[in-house]
Amino acid sequence: MPVKRLKEFLDSRQVKYLAINHSLAYTAQEIAASTHIPVNRLAKTVMVKIDGEMAMAVVPGSDKVDLDLLKQAAGAKKVELASELEFKDRFPECAIGAMPPFGNLYAMEVFAASNLPADEIAFNAGSHTELIRMSYKDFESLIQPKIAGLSGAR
Repeated sequence: MPVKRLKEFLDSRQVKYLAINHSLAYTAQEIAASTHIPVNRLAKTVMVKIDGEMAMAVVPGSDKVDLDLLKQAAGAKKVELASELEFKDRFPECAIGAMPPFGNLYAMEVFAASNLPADEIAFNAGSHTELIRMSYKDFESLIQPKIAGLSGAR
């Protein structure tokens, strides 16, 4: 089960969370409709390469990553979207496109959009049928992402 590693990590740190099973969904809009969670309250993980290094950009499900803003936030020379081929082997227990925004579990840096909900967020838990909902405060404490303006509405 893809969510097992994430749940073990959260449990080991005594973090409260809710696991939500939903019908098969691939996009933030489909997940929002299936779970009745507003799309802007879902956190989606976008894989990027920052000066050649794999990283995660976490933005509201209703937004897209602004690569210029991310480049500025990272102090990088080059930022680009990563292809599935470039990152699929980094997440062996996860379905492609359903990686949780926990870069620390995968040895990569995480950048989080400053407009993510401040109270709680929900995100893919490694599959296209499971979400984790938890407090944003706990997420930020566990991940210690770099917070920046990263996104614009679609």
